[in-house]
Amino acid sequence: METIKWGIIGCGDVTEVKSGPAFNKVPNSSLVAVMRRDGAKAQDYAIRHGVPKWYDDAAALINDAAVNAIYIATPPLQHEDYTLMAIAAGKPVYVEKPMTLNAAAAIRMNEAALQNNIKVSVAHYRRAQPMFLKVKELLADNTIGAVRFASLQMLQPPSSKLIAGSATNWRLDPAISGGGLFHDLAPHQLDLMIYFFGEAAYATGIAVNQANLSPADDLVAGHILFKNGVVFNGTWCFTVAKEDQKDVCEITGSAGTISFPVFGNKVTLHKDGLTETFTFDALPHVQQPMIEKVTAYFLGKGPNPCSAAQAILSMQLMDSFTKQR
Repeated sequence: METIKWGIIGCGDVTEVKSGPAFNKVPNSSLVAVMRRDGAKAQDYAIRHGVPKWYDDAAALINDAAVNAIYIATPPLQHEDYTLMAIAAGKPVYVEKPMTLNAAAAIRMNEAALQNNIKVSVAHYRRAQPMFLKVKELLADNTIGAVRFASLQMLQPPSSKLIAGSATNWRLDPAISGGGLFHDLAPHQLDLMIYFFGEAAYATGIAVNQANLSPADDLVAGHILFKNGVVFNGTWCFTVAKEDQKDVCEITGSAGTISFPVFGNKVTLHKDGLTETFTFDALPHVQQPMIEKVTAYFLGKGPNPCSAAQAILSMQLMDSFTKQR
């Protein structure tokens, strides 16, 4: 292949700005087809974004000879089935996070990809953004010395603006999303911890539904001991007061700290009594840097920016936090 010709399965809200337009903006990439079960909405998306083809059937898009790579942007419930269909058709897959409903399903997807020698990348796109590359650089340079621990708080009111819009609130239905809002936001945060610190040696947690506003747990607390000795503690609560909302991760080392919001644009370094702030411009399409790396990988011109095997690690952490009951 000289050009990746993408087909999107699930051209919903997340693809309007975050990802969809980027497929036509990175080198050697073009968006040639989209699919949504509501054909009228698929057609409307195609017209508005200048996409040549639209479908209301995933199999038809996957088997379109003009499409040579698949981006799966449906709710997690469909990720495994559509990934396996694309693999069976011999086409590489870029699948949204969370990779699927649970670690067991993610492992099945990875095994199918390996058995059929098909490339799969997972949309943990913060790995490719300048802000988090800066954090990784600071850690690699031992700017704060030896890392001791990381702590994270994601506290949001029930009407949080961080949650992407959708026609139905499927993110609060565990049968479709795998859990609640934790399963929507924590994949970004936990994958970053894996990106920074590597594999976990041990993880455990607690998940409860305190407010009973939906069938999903609304508070999750998790603890990780990474193989390199770093300890992580995280709290996700989605029923706090609006004035108490918080998005902060702090990494503490032997010589200083690095703090940042996972859904913000500033990294703050505290060291030797001084504070330095690194501010990053908002990206027009937050997935564009990742899509550029995935395109290069599919073309054999670069490494996999986030493999299925790496994404399985964050799925296992989520399972370890939420499967105690």
